[in-house]
Amino acid sequence: MIGTWQAMVIDCEDPDALAGFYEQLLGMVRIDNEPDWVSIGDAPNHPALAFQAVSPYVAPQWPGHVHPQQAHIDVKVADLDLAEEQVLHLGAKATGEGTKTFRVYLDPQDHPFCLVSW
Repeated sequence: MIGTWQAMVIDCEDPDALAGFYEQLLGMVRIDNEPDWVSIGDAPNHPALAFQAVSPYVAPQWPGHVHPQQAHIDVKVADLDLAEEQVLHLGAKATGEGTKTFRVYLDPQDHPFCLVSW
């Protein structure tokens, strides 16, 4: 095991509004509440459903691939450098995107995912 599932992250225009919808739908509570990032879940240390603001936001269309689904998995790791080495060995590709607390990769079929550490 390289890390643990931290969150499923959904791109959206208004994280506060979309999180409110899913809070009521799923009976979850707010874990993080920032202007551009809101996450909800059962408890602070459990995997979350997170909503991140993107601009411009283009809504996905179902079914189809012209406007693809916009979500990714966050994987919490203890050491970003070690985890990066391990996921690259498994066939992931580094995108070069990220900060000191997260890095973005593509899985072997080019779906994005993030390694996170905080």
